[in-house]
Amino acid sequence: MREVVDGVFELRLGYVNVHLVVTDDGVVLVDTGLPGRSPLIERGLHGIRRSLGEVTTILVTHHHPDHVGSLATLRERTGARVIAHAAEVPWIGGHMPPAQPVGVLAKLVGRMVGTVEPTKVDQLITADGSEPLPGFTALHTPGHTRGHVSYLLDRAGGVLFAGDAAASRRGRVTGPPRVVTADPVRAGESLARLAELEFDHAVFGHGKAVSGLAVEAFRKAVAG
Repeated sequence: MREVVDGVFELRLGYVNVHLVVTDDGVVLVDTGLPGRSPLIERGLHGIRRSLGEVTTILVTHHHPDHVGSLATLRERTGARVIAHAAEVPWIGGHMPPAQPVGVLAKLVGRMVGTVEPTKVDQLITADGSEPLPGFTALHTPGHTRGHVSYLLDRAGGVLFAGDAAASRRGRVTGPPRVVTADPVRAGESLARLAELEFDHAVFGHGKAVSGLAVEAFRKAVAG
């Protein structure tokens, strides 16, 4: 567990990150990792002297199984409200089958992930730039998935929760992998949109956090 800024923690669960934000009203989770990861998240909470019972909200960036794999379990165990974009609900709720992985490696990873249990979304994001809870702005960043959302937290000069709208590799920011991105053109547009904002820190679904005028790394990625 790493504290990125005061009260914002990054928990690495294999190749994907889950983020915990301590607020005056409890703990906010951003994504939940793969299926079966709730015990590791509970352990991470204990590491910062918090408990599952203090989790009040789960913000979802998108419906891919490495981000919502433990969502149903955590919603049941915590009683937290789940917030996601309306376009992601068919997959999170189990009304649409998950996309079939492409390529031998992707299919192998898909088998390792396991089955994601569907669950209810309690609050829908329908407007770009809305405030799903105090201090957080929801940024609709489609491309990786149709309803992908990044979140900007008004703290410490701005903390961007990029989800899979961007990734971090060796300190460099890149777009999401094309092989698992629904619309690469829109994904590029979303990355450019994030580069127009102002934030000092950025965390990602995959890769290490970037701190210290992090938006500049996004601008370099867009400039090529």
